[in-house]
Amino acid sequence: MNATDPATNKISKMPYVIAILFILLMIGLSELLQHSEIILPEVAAMAIAMWVYREPGWIRRPSVIFIAPTVTAAIGLIINQFQIFYPIKIVLTLMFMMLFLRLIRSNLAPAIATGLLPLAIHSEDWSFVWIVFGFTLTLMAGVVVFQLHKNLATKSMIQYKYMVIFLGISLCWLSVCWLLGYEQMAVIPPIFVVVYESLQKPMYTAKIAFKQGITLTLSAAVGVLIFMQVDSQVLAAFMDMIVVVMISRLFQARIPALYAIPLLTFIFPAEKVWSLPLVTLFASLFMFSLVLFYKYGEERTLNRKTKGSSHNSVSPS
Repeated sequence: MNATDPATNKISKMPYVIAILFILLMIGLSELLQHSEIILPEVAAMAIAMWVYREPGWIRRPSVIFIAPTVTAAIGLIINQFQIFYPIKIVLTLMFMMLFLRLIRSNLAPAIATGLLPLAIHSEDWSFVWIVFGFTLTLMAGVVVFQLHKNLATKSMIQYKYMVIFLGISLCWLSVCWLLGYEQMAVIPPIFVVVYESLQKPMYTAKIAFKQGITLTLSAAVGVLIFMQVDSQVLAAFMDMIVVVMISRLFQARIPALYAIPLLTFIFPAEKVWSLPLVTLFASLFMFSLVLFYKYGEERTLNRKTKGSSHNSVSPS
């Protein structure tokens, strides 16, 4: 499963074909068994990121590929059982997930989405955890069999302060949704994943934020439009994936979450589906703006310290 063409350094078609077939298999099983919880949008993002893009941060430790999402899915499912205020459920889930990722020393962002999904779809069935385990184990098998993690360091630099910043940005977004009375639409799992990953980037600019926001919103709009026009979920998912590939190439955006967003239409309550593009747009504007402000502030602080240290290192003549 060669991901790139050595002559052109472009991603070849075969990894896309394999990943999309895997995604369609997931949708087909859901339709065949009449079990909507088999559809895991983040699995689509993981298939593209791991088998096509070969994102180092997602595949460097194969065992984490299935361990982290399975445990976070269990965390979300357990907390969803509690009869407490919905925004508090979300905050507790995020906190416990960050603690778990800290304990296993991992930055596997899709684990955030699998933990939030039970709250987003109000799942209370433990089969959800086993479904996550099965699909992520298959993803890991693909990475190991084709040695996609070969030559990657098993350890990477993790700045845990970004977990705290991520919690702060999430809390701000949840607070706004609660004040406006839209707390039930506060959780779009793929967006939280993009926010978390954006904080980890050494460089984050307004151009990147704009590209993320516009492509995620377009992906959501495409998903809703196709969902409303096409009866077959397999056919709808196939059309979603093809259009998202086109969006990704048009904007030159390698954002795995683009492949997850349209699949939310299959599992969200019917009354929430139509508003998915609008909520995606508002969430992107709000959360990516906060990430941008933080990263700009961080850069200014770093530059100030660098100038200060350079000034102090100059000896008086």
